[in-house]
Amino acid sequence: MKASRLLHLLLLLQTRQRITTTELAGRLEVSRRTVLRDVEALSTAGVPVYAERGRNGGIVLLPSARLNASHLEPSELEALSVAGLDSAQLERMGLSAVWESAARKIAARQAAAPGSPSLLQLADLVLVDSTAWFADSEAGVDVSDLASALRQGRRLRIQYRRSAENQASTRVVDPYGIVAKSGRWYLIADDQGNGRLFALERLSSYEQLDAPAALRPSETLRTRWAALKNRTEGPGRVSVTVRLPENGLDLARRILGSRIHDVSDAEDGWCTVVVRYPDIESVRQLLQFGDHIEVLTPETARERISQLARDLVERHSTPAS
Repeated sequence: MKASRLLHLLLLLQTRQRITTTELAGRLEVSRRTVLRDVEALSTAGVPVYAERGRNGGIVLLPSARLNASHLEPSELEALSVAGLDSAQLERMGLSAVWESAARKIAARQAAAPGSPSLLQLADLVLVDSTAWFADSEAGVDVSDLASALRQGRRLRIQYRRSAENQASTRVVDPYGIVAKSGRWYLIADDQGNGRLFALERLSSYEQLDAPAALRPSETLRTRWAALKNRTEGPGRVSVTVRLPENGLDLARRILGSRIHDVSDAEDGWCTVVVRYPDIESVRQLLQFGDHIEVLTPETARERISQLARDLVERHSTPAS
């Protein structure tokens, strides 16, 4: 534990060169006295670090020092290989600690590397947050445990509830891996030879089987995910034409995404938009626009929206029981 703390202290100093004992104590979660003892131990070992007293003092690392402390451990390299996960997802994967350790080493390496001092670090200017807006989706199983199980390359027997079902059913699947998409986790697997997405919040349990996973030749997690993603987001078989107010187009693009096939020029403040769906039942998504939308064609889509609206009116015409 002390060796890890000393390395952390050195990495912080290589990034900043001078830090107060109070800040170091807070970052290392120890007392100021422990920080001073650690500095004395490093100095005795020949590290050019010392405590500078006074109002502007602190713990100082000599500018000429170049610490070879930026080598990444295998676990840290593995954490970096899944870059793009947010802090909550890293926590669920059990990678928070090694990710922070790797980030400290990278920061120390950047501070030691020569370069123009007038240029800001790209990491200070670009932030990637992969969580969805207003999302609080929890996986039904422990993501870290599932990832560890998938390392064995074996078939899984899962208990999974489809979105239209009330109870889970048993399936035997051949898993490729897991994907984090817009704040949600998915198991990517072949189910009886067909590629499927299994949302982890509806996967209640899983069991490893003795048989190895029967994966398709030359297929990987990335190729299977690309195919499934294209199938989900690709052009649908049903084209639905709707009218939307011009000032609602930005919202429509956020909600409908790649389902929007065409947008006409605005006339009198309204636009005609063509939306593609895999089936008529999917038009229920358009209810999110409330009274700011009118379905024009096909007639089957108008009838389905009308029926859904009548059901809503009937459901809300009497006090809730």
